[in-house]
Amino acid sequence: MEQKNILSVKNLKKIYSSEQAGDNLALNDLNLDVKEGEIFGLLGPNGAGKTTFINILAGTVIKTAGQVNVWGFDLDKNPRQVRASVGIVPQEVNLDPFFSPRKLLELQAGLYGIKEKDRITDTILKLVSLEKQANSYARSLSGGMKRRLLMAKALVHQPPIIILDEPTAGVDVELRQNLWKNVKLLNELGVTIILTTHYLEEAEEMCGRIAILNKGNIVALDSTKNLLDRIQTKKVTFKTDMKININEDDLESLKIVSHLDNEVCVSYEKSKINMEELINLIKKNNVKIIDISTDDGDLEDVFLRLIKN
Repeated sequence: MEQKNILSVKNLKKIYSSEQAGDNLALNDLNLDVKEGEIFGLLGPNGAGKTTFINILAGTVIKTAGQVNVWGFDLDKNPRQVRASVGIVPQEVNLDPFFSPRKLLELQAGLYGIKEKDRITDTILKLVSLEKQANSYARSLSGGMKRRLLMAKALVHQPPIIILDEPTAGVDVELRQNLWKNVKLLNELGVTIILTTHYLEEAEEMCGRIAILNKGNIVALDSTKNLLDRIQTKKVTFKTDMKININEDDLESLKIVSHLDNEVCVSYEKSKINMEELINLIKKNNVKIIDISTDDGDLEDVFLRLIKN
């Protein structure tokens, strides 16, 4: 079944003009589609244009040119419906410390004009595991709970798309895992998720497809798997029972990363050498291989290479 596009962006441009600095192109001819039900990653260094893009969807920044269509609504013709179709979880924790989670969600529902009988406050609190804290002051919540409460606020009007803007910036590992679990849960319920992040591990773990943004341009847009397949270099470490004699010109593209007494770490290009050739080269020295460990590289490699070019 072909998934339909829930968000479609064509030739989106944003230019910030100021008399002092002249024109600054924040988004340059952005084209992308997000499919219904996916977790889509928007990756890029700070200043790449991720926040500008989100703010255009949120209605807080006016685009310079281009088309944006969300859930079938055109941003120019139906800005209110576009805003209503998107829930945004901001980076900054901006909660009133004297309200309880329940009260905050009820107020938020009021802002969206949702009638009391149509509100799903308790369901949302359960979803983000805050039912026990429903009536505590927001100021008494831990950092992780506050993050989940921001998520809950974005869900009040039951939007089909949730945008998480750097959801785990400055967050410890355990909390990050916890948030990922919550996000996957939401996604399983059918919510489409757009995640901006500069943690590559986060994108690798969470996203089916990734767009990499740099200086307002998309430098790559592909499935996470395909992006990872673009990594050509592989690293291997051999532990042997004695020191071996190995040179970079033994095989094409071979590089020696480090060479200790009975441990050698090499890198090579997957397209030029296969593992067997490498093992044979080591064994030529009449040594016993005690251990082999490999490192396949990660998104960081792709990312840095793309941004360099």
